Amino acid sequence: MWAVALGVLMLGPALGAGFVLSYDMVWVPDLVLTKDVLGLGSGLPRAVPSDAVVGVLDEIVPGLVLQKIVLLGALVLVGAGAAELVRERSLPARLAVVSLTVWSPYVAERLWMGHWPMLLAYAAVPWLVLAGRRWAAGNPGVTWMLPVLLAGSLSASAGIVSAAVLLATGLRRGRRPALLLAVVAAVNAPWLVASLTHTSQAASATGFDVFALRGDALPAPLAALSLGGIWNTSVVPASREGWLAWVALVLLGALVATGARRWWRSERQRVTILALWAVGLAVAVAGWAAPQALDTLSQQVPGLALLRDSSRLLPLCLPLLILTVAAGVDALGERLRGSAPRWAAAVVVVLVPVTVLPDAAWGLAGGIGTADYPQAWRQARAALAEETAPGDVLVLPWSAYRAPSWNDGRPVLDPLPRMLTRTSVVNGDLLIGSHLIRGEDRRAEEVADALAGTDVAGQVTSLRQLGIGYVITDRSAGDAPQIAGEVVYEGGGILVQRLPEREHRMPETTVAPAMAGAWAAYGLAWLAAATSTVLLLISTLRRPAAKVRG
Repeated sequence: MWAVALGVLMLGPALGAGFVLSYDMVWVPDLVLTKDVLGLGSGLPRAVPSDAVVGVLDEIVPGLVLQKIVLLGALVLVGAGAAELVRERSLPARLAVVSLTVWSPYVAERLWMGHWPMLLAYAAVPWLVLAGRRWAAGNPGVTWMLPVLLAGSLSASAGIVSAAVLLATGLRRGRRPALLLAVVAAVNAPWLVASLTHTSQAASATGFDVFALRGDALPAPLAALSLGGIWNTSVVPASREGWLAWVALVLLGALVATGARRWWRSERQRVTILALWAVGLAVAVAGWAAPQALDTLSQQVPGLALLRDSSRLLPLCLPLLILTVAAGVDALGERLRGSAPRWAAAVVVVLVPVTVLPDAAWGLAGGIGTADYPQAWRQARAALAEETAPGDVLVLPWSAYRAPSWNDGRPVLDPLPRMLTRTSVVNGDLLIGSHLIRGEDRRAEEVADALAGTDVAGQVTSLRQLGIGYVITDRSAGDAPQIAGEVVYEGGGILVQRLPEREHRMPETTVAPAMAGAWAAYGLAWLAAATSTVLLLISTLRRPAAKVRG
């Protein structure tokens, strides 16, 4: 219940009516499984398989409700997992790690940044440690392992975190290692195959210095020690910019130091847990420590650009912090004489995470909230869905992020492409401060060249040759080039146009067979997870009945 209370207190208005739209968090009423969603588009697939999972699940649960379940569920799941990981510890110790994990800088910053798949990966970590331990002990029948692994692997970075934790704690000789590896491979197949089939685009990406961890009031390595720090300083709570960040670090360090020896003596997997912490910390600060070297290396090593936002991998540090802090709380309690001092100390350690990060409360002190999409967006979607002419959709203005007034001016990745029922072409370039990070979609680059042309007829011809059949313009989002086309819908600042039917070429998709295999493996994993969940529910329901008969 403590995890639920903390989760509700942190999310606050985000649990109200409407969608939470913040930076990379883009949810829509009904997400359609387009080529981009399935990893078959021309751009680097960054939302695979998360968008596809949402697109399927929102046919069962409305997207608005599903988003609330995911956000609150992630916070409750990590708190419950932390308590379960240290279930042999005292009640104050268990409550302390619930506070530590739910009310953490990582949660606040990633929530504001909109990285909900990383929040689920973060939430899955303690449960995957438990699952890995049971697997290593010869108990492969962990019915909840697969659902947790799937929930924690909805993006590339999330999949890396979840796979690393489960394999590090569960992979042992003679304990069915091939089966465990196969499970992990199937769960991560969509983003793995999608990344491999877009290798040339990913290899061209640089910008490790721009995406390096920023250390708020603390130097970057010290911020990472307390699970804080992110490249976008706009999503850092104000309390992390002052002396409270130092207080949080000192208190956390004191508890870890107090419990380290006790944990080391009692922990069988101490080397594994310590190694996960070391890898998580090293990767998190790598972009800060050696950005130029990583930029150069990323040109030679396919997939390395996935780690540009390297502080995403900080959840690897979570198991060590949970275990040592819990041991530290118990050690502190034993040093105090009398129940009154012990309970006073217990209250302090449980409330310290909230006290040193007060502006994480109530929607990150207003940083996140809810909004509803304008009616014009829904009408434009419906009008476009009725169209029968071929072609993808060009979304204008030609920029990646928006700050719509109906979202209280909060920045968000343009939601319009996800609202549509066709594949969209968007600008993937990011302007971060004075740094321009080029997108990886070569088709988008060709579209940009076409838009730069001054000949109206030639512009339309070029767009048609690139497979563009429609243009949708959000006039409230800024200036956009005028395109010569037939108006399909106009209203509420939204303009939908059909381009004249001239020479038309749809982009070829050569990765479909590989992606079909990946999605088949992924689908089997979900089927197995659903089966195991049903079995778990049946087993849970039978226990009370058996006790009554006894």
